[in-house]
Formats: sequence, C-alpha cells, structure tokens
Amino acid sequence: MSSGLSAIAAWDTRLLGNAVTTLDSVGERLVSWRARMELVGRTLRATDCWSGDAGRVAAETLVRLSTVVTEVTAALGRTRPLADLVVLSATRAAEQALLARAAAAAVPVALDEQGVPGPLPPVALEVGPDPAVALARQYAQIGEQAAAAARAAEDAAAARSWARVATDQAGEALALLGAVGVVGGAVPATPGDLAAGIGVPAATPRPPVSPPEVAAWWAALSEEQRHHWIDAEPGLVGVLDGVPAWARDRANRLLLDDALLDDTTRAVAHATQNEIRAREEAGEVVQLLQFAPEQELVALSVGDLDTAEAIGVLVPGVGNDPIGELDDVADDAAAVRDAAVAAAPGLAVATVAYLGYRPPVNAPLGVEQQAAQTGGAALDRALDGLAATRSPDPARVTVVAHSYGTVVTDEAAYRPGDLAADAVVLMGSPGVDNDREGFEVDEIYEASGGLDVVTWAEIHGGQTWDPDTGLDAVRLPTEGDMTHGDYYDADRPTLAAIGEVVAGTHDG
Repeated sequence: MSSGLSAIAAWDTRLLGNAVTTLDSVGERLVSWRARMELVGRTLRATDCWSGDAGRVAAETLVRLSTVVTEVTAALGRTRPLADLVVLSATRAAEQALLARAAAAAVPVALDEQGVPGPLPPVALEVGPDPAVALARQYAQIGEQAAAAARAAEDAAAARSWARVATDQAGEALALLGAVGVVGGAVPATPGDLAAGIGVPAATPRPPVSPPEVAAWWAALSEEQRHHWIDAEPGLVGVLDGVPAWARDRANRLLLDDALLDDTTRAVAHATQNEIRAREEAGEVVQLLQFAPEQELVALSVGDLDTAEAIGVLVPGVGNDPIGELDDVADDAAAVRDAAVAAAPGLAVATVAYLGYRPPVNAPLGVEQQAAQTGGAALDRALDGLAATRSPDPARVTVVAHSYGTVVTDEAAYRPGDLAADAVVLMGSPGVDNDREGFEVDEIYEASGGLDVVTWAEIHGGQTWDPDTGLDAVRLPTEGDMTHGDYYDADRPTLAAIGEVVAGTHDG
C-alpha cells in the first residue's frame, strides 16, 4: 500500500472488505470439502474397493491433501483477525485522506503527497472608513485560513498514520501465510507448488479434557496427524469422548488385537471380537466406541455414529457384562435400530450397546447407588462426546434405559450441565429421583410391564408410571403379562414404540 495522500484517498476499502469476506467463506468451504475428502480416503484405506499400488497411492495422496488443506485453513483462520484490522485501518486512512483534501479545498490550499500545506492564498485588504477595522478583518481571515490548513494537515497526518498501521498489519498477515507458501504477497503457482511448500506438521499438543475441547482439538488436526495419534496412542484416542466414532473404532481395534494376546483381558476381547465379526459378516456397520477390557467396559455401535440422523444409546441393568451379555445387548440395539428404521424408512440410524459402566452383578447389589453414580458420570460424558463430535450436524439422540440403567440415566441427569439427549425412555425402572425438569430433556417416556415386579417398588425413587412423581412421562404400550425382560421382544408392542421414539415419529 502506498502512503501518498492521493493513493490513500483512492483506496477501495469496500473491495478490500469483500475480499476478506470471500477468503473467510473459502475457509469455511474448505472445512466441509476436507471432511468429504477425508471420508473418501478412510474408505480407500478400510475397504478393498481399490486395491494395489494405485489404491495405496490414492489413499496416501488424499492424506497429503488433507494436510495441505488443514494448514491452509489454519493459516486463513490465523490471518482473519489481522485482515479485519487491515480493513478497519485502511478505511480510517482513506476517510481521513478524503477529509484532509476536502478541508484543504475549502481554504483553498494545496496539500502535497506528504500532507504538507502549500502557501495560503492572499487575502485582500478591504478599504473602508476605518483602516484599523479593515486590517483586523484581514488578519482574522488569514487566521481562519491558517487554522483550516492546519486541520487539513492534521487529517492528512492521521491518514498517513492509519495507512502505516494498515500496511504493518497487512505485512503481519502475509507473514502468517508464509507457512503455506505465500512469499512477498505471491501465492504458489500450482497446487503441486503449494503442497511442496508445506512440510510435515509439527508435533501437536496433547489433547484437552472436556468433550467440546477434544472435538475442537481433533478438528484442527490434519488426517496425517490423526492417523499418527491413532497408531501411536490408541489407548488415549479410544477413550477420548469428543473424538469421532470412526477414529475411536480404529484405535480400539488396535487395543482389541493386543487384548486377545493377554490372559487377563482375553475373555472380554474374545466376546467383543466375536460380536464384531458376526455382525460384519452379516453386512452390518459396527463401531467399537469404547474398549477397556481391564475394567470390562465396552460400547459397541450398530450403525455409523458419525453419519446417523438418529442415535439410540441402550443402557442395560443388573447382571450384564461384556463377556456374557454383549451379544444380547447388541441384539437389543439392533432390534431398536430396525424398529426405528421401520418407523421412518430411509432414516440413517445407529444404536449403541452401552456397557461403558459396570452394572451390579446381581439383584441384591442392585439396591445400592454407587454403580449408578459412577455409571451416570460416564454416561453423561459419553453423551457429551457424541454431541461434540456431531455439533456441525447434530443427530437426534435418545437414551433407552432398562432396569438399573434407568437409575444410571437418572444420575447422569444430575451431573453439571444439561443431559445431551433429546429423549429418554425408562423401562422396567426400580424408581428415579428426578422429575421432568430434572431430566433436562424435551421428551420422557416410560414402559412398565404388567408383571414386572421391579416397577412395583420404589427402590431408587418414584415409580416412573406414577403421575404423582412429577415425571409426567408418556407411557409406551405394554401388555398385562409382560415381565422384566420382555420390553425388547419383537412380539411385544413396546419395541415398535421405542423405535418411533428413537426415530422421532412417536406422537406422544
């Protein structure tokens, strides 16, 4: 940018502002384009649709492109605040230059390119009856001219000062773009030149703690960096709520391979591997969202959690563990998914068999609250993680809780912040403490079978079917002879109603 007064006055700051806005929109489009490109790359890596050297090179090229796009997007993001300041400073400079020229023209007096006024125009002495008065009038006019010229010079100095600020800010912005090959304002001539100018990203910082912060950290990584984290620290990536399901799945499958070789974790690993293998051989999409075999914690999704329009999280109750019951809970998850698809054909649905907490092993221990408190905290965080990973494109989330799982869900609602779900289904509940407001969701449903003795007692709080509890839950259809384990049965009316809730089509 030239600092001459005429040039400053001629700056087209509206065009400059439009250019900055365009760059901002380019950055936003790059984010979505990068996501689609990375999905193609992951598909090439995970399937046999394009095998051999050509497929491998294509996948590697897409990873490299992701790195380039990530760096370009980050560079644009870093320069945006400075670019806004450049527009502001340049606008003020141009306005001050125009004011200076207008003030000088009113005198009139010439201003050079540095804003220095020329000679003042002569003021004639008016001849009158009183020479002293005429002389005073002449001096006053000369003084007014001098003051106006001084104001013009001040405006010119301010214009040049703002111009220097704008120039410095523009230089800082261009320096930030140096990381993506912009040198002296010149951009790389070709995409190849751009890629060649971007090196391997520096080591990334350790991830933060909260799911929203984790999601933001992950989004800022290139695909190359993401795969590095998955391969180098699968135990960390696999447990991080806020990381997308596809990445946690890949990390947890690496852990699964190791767990199969360890005597202390082999039983959980075998049960998990068998369930994954059986479902994938049947053509189902399965994601291992959580895998901590030492603690016997497993969460397995039936369907793609990253793209599903509706998600159901099934929280089972007493007596369930991954070794003996993962297949049963996954069967229930698949049944709920199928019921949701039946309720809304074409809807993309994923359901989670959630054994991310340790249920009490038997009914006597089920009267205690400790497992629910621990499990509630874990469930609350898991839901926050799902919400964080899907924040650009939220899915409908329903917690489908059975038996002691309703107590876990009750405790999750007590955790700080709102429960990250749209609906809650409470089936066969031994009682909950929260009322409608306490559950923090828009929709609450309950199901209590006619012969389900667990629902008859207030073991952990008010009965979900009792209108006096303040829960005000919509009752799902049951039958008089239904017992505690019948809610997911295909020949009972409750399953279809649960599917409607998950799909968001239930008229309750």
